[in-house]
Amino acid sequence: MENLPKISAVVITLNEETALPAFLESLWFADEIIIVDSFSTDNTVAVAKKHSKVTVFERTFDNFSSQKNYAISKTTNDWLVFFDPDEVISKELASEILTELKQPKAIAYEVNRTFYFMGKRIKYSGLQNDYVIRFFNKNYCNYNGNLVHETMETDGKVSRLSTKVPHHTYKSFDDYTGKMHKYSDLKAQMLYEKGKKPNAYHFFFRPWYRFVNQYFFKLGILDGTEGFILAYVSAFSVFKRYVNLWLLYRNIE
Repeated sequence: MENLPKISAVVITLNEETALPAFLESLWFADEIIIVDSFSTDNTVAVAKKHSKVTVFERTFDNFSSQKNYAISKTTNDWLVFFDPDEVISKELASEILTELKQPKAIAYEVNRTFYFMGKRIKYSGLQNDYVIRFFNKNYCNYNGNLVHETMETDGKVSRLSTKVPHHTYKSFDDYTGKMHKYSDLKAQMLYEKGKKPNAYHFFFRPWYRFVNQYFFKLGILDGTEGFILAYVSAFSVFKRYVNLWLLYRNIE
């Protein structure tokens, strides 16, 4: 890695003590690792501090964009990798990143994530083309401010890496639905701040359409039982989003 620009790895965590050891080892190519933890209740921080390259900051979570932008602000290098602990960074991917770093052709690079749910590789359900930026120059990139499902805004060319990234977001059904509930809460807050008000269309049609679109039009039916469960949970999260929005307008917990 001599003569290459240094790389900072950035991670945001909440109760990731199980996945963290292997994940940190997969960041062997990074010169520093910045972790911003949302006051985990398990041993995440203790596990992280055992790693020589890691610097830990603790910050109360408000939303994904601000948490990630805060983490980026703590880095000392221009080139960053920003993966989640439930994503697998293979040696092939690390090598491809280092190869690109020798003579970058873009200011940001996307990776294609392969989604695993309940131990099964999901090949359809609208997740066939899940591309996200995971390697970038921080001088030209910033998260866009969305409270959830944040995207990175870039001022320059974006390219794609060829190595795919396995994404193991599922720990348990309760954990997965808990994430979806959290996303619904944040999306409702976004809509509330924009002055959007829910009506019968949002409560009845939008959840129904989400299920039909994901399960039939996006071929979730080909993912078997897991595809049905994913579509159902996704549809319910849409319903819960507008229930939460309705509650915000009525100041009800």
